[in-house]
Amino acid sequence: MIWKISMHEINMVFLGLSSIYCGVSAVLKLNNGVVDVVEWEMMSLNSSYIVFTLVLDWVSLLFLCFVCLISSSVLYYSGSYMIEDKTFNRFMYIVLAFVVSMSMMVLSPNLISILLGWDGLGLVSYALVIYYQNEKSANAGMLTVLSNRVGDVAILLSIGLMSSLGGWNFLVYSNYMNDEWLGLKFFLVLAAMTKSAQIPFSAWLPAAMAAPTPVSALVHSSTLVTAGVYLMIRFSPALMSSGVQSGLLIISCLTMFMAGLGANFEYDLKKIIALSTLSQLGMMLSILALGYPDLAFFHLLSHALFKALLFMCAGVVIHSVSGYQDIRCMGSLVEFMPLSVSFMTIANLALCGFPFLAGFYSKDMILEVAFMSWVNFIAFFLYILATGLTVMYTMRLIFFSLSGSFNLGSLNNISDEDSIMTNSMVVLGLGAIFGGGMLSWLMFPEPYMICMSDFMKSLVLVISFIGGAIGYIFNKVNISYSLKGLVNYEFVVMAGSMWFMPFLSSSKNSELSFVSGEVLQKVGDKGWHEYFGGQGAYYLISSMFSILNELQMNSVKVFMKVFVISMIFILFIYT
Repeated sequence: MIWKISMHEINMVFLGLSSIYCGVSAVLKLNNGVVDVVEWEMMSLNSSYIVFTLVLDWVSLLFLCFVCLISSSVLYYSGSYMIEDKTFNRFMYIVLAFVVSMSMMVLSPNLISILLGWDGLGLVSYALVIYYQNEKSANAGMLTVLSNRVGDVAILLSIGLMSSLGGWNFLVYSNYMNDEWLGLKFFLVLAAMTKSAQIPFSAWLPAAMAAPTPVSALVHSSTLVTAGVYLMIRFSPALMSSGVQSGLLIISCLTMFMAGLGANFEYDLKKIIALSTLSQLGMMLSILALGYPDLAFFHLLSHALFKALLFMCAGVVIHSVSGYQDIRCMGSLVEFMPLSVSFMTIANLALCGFPFLAGFYSKDMILEVAFMSWVNFIAFFLYILATGLTVMYTMRLIFFSLSGSFNLGSLNNISDEDSIMTNSMVVLGLGAIFGGGMLSWLMFPEPYMICMSDFMKSLVLVISFIGGAIGYIFNKVNISYSLKGLVNYEFVVMAGSMWFMPFLSSSKNSELSFVSGEVLQKVGDKGWHEYFGGQGAYYLISSMFSILNELQMNSVKVFMKVFVISMIFILFIYT
């Protein structure tokens, strides 16, 4: 008997077993308080040692457990979604390379060895964004890779600044960084902002939705974009006594508000989910800036479960409606795809913080701790607005695609018959339902003490209810809502285009690059660089060689000239 096992099934089994092993190891290390460190000294540079380090503590192993769990589900899901692709095996290898890069980044506490995983994430992300090889994908991939290169340069500068400490292990040295290391902290925060797509680097995350949907479920929802948050969690002791915290708080709250506002004016299904990811990343970094890295890590894990599930449900919907991504071309899908719509509703409700789903435990705790903290009024107001906008665009998405009027063609074959896709969503669906409670019991055996008034305690519930009602009612009366959008056209365009950030990041940036490049070419390459560079050196060396050539010819005229000049010089000195 010959067993024929496809590649996606092998990868699913391997990554699933790896996830179970990492999860059990994380629980054991958390209970025992054990940390395993593996070091390999590669070379020494003066008094500094370049060491390849792996740290196996409960934080890294638990995050790696979730990375392997989501990767196994996504790769099994890709076995049906990408099966018609001629280069399916290449896609699998690229995704596996991403998992390896993410593992390298998660397990490494050393800035030099973390650079391998950090750059690997950027390279693999670029290869996946341009996977469909058209002009739109090429533009999105270029915007993605150039935005992330800013963070790569910041990591390199951080390595250079950290060399004066005698090592690059940030788990050790981050406890000793005072306010004198403000430059190093700034570069690390800049690297985290680029990888997590905070303002002003937010344009690349919605543009990266040009990648295949399984890639979006894995890379641009739960793993790659959280690499910056994970780096900040590891460096959190250094950020506690720093002026960087207030700046990071305002930027992350603005990103949270901007993404929530933009999602309410977006019609692309994948971009709506990408903007919701951007909003949740802002929430993670904001609570991290307030000094609660454990809550940021808690929300990072719970968000990974329901956001990957939401992307996979969106992929099933797009696959069933013949590739349409505009939510206005969908509608009434609950009658044709009950199982997928159920999972999608669970993921949406977890995103809104519906009680006892995965997002409720982390998101509600983050908001209550933020309301208790010494936070300024602007950040507090942005928290409230972002919470209401999250429920608002979720209800809008549910109305347009799941429960609204049927807007599809009569020849669309819409059903839940694809067993591979639906089975791969079951694991993440169970995680979106039970994952938050299990993580809460595991990470917080002693509960947080929340002390606030009745008004502040009920504020989140009231804002969520108001946002959901506005989102559903405004889209229910769709005609008047669209006309109001035409009346306030400038505001709609500004809010729907992420405050013109894609425009400023691509076309205006390229125009500025062309103008500055032309000036640099005239002044630099064809000007002073040429005069003092290649041509200047050429003329100098040519004149020196002509003098040496005349001297080597043993000419009487040359020696007479030298003799006369020497005599005049001697007479001038003595007189």
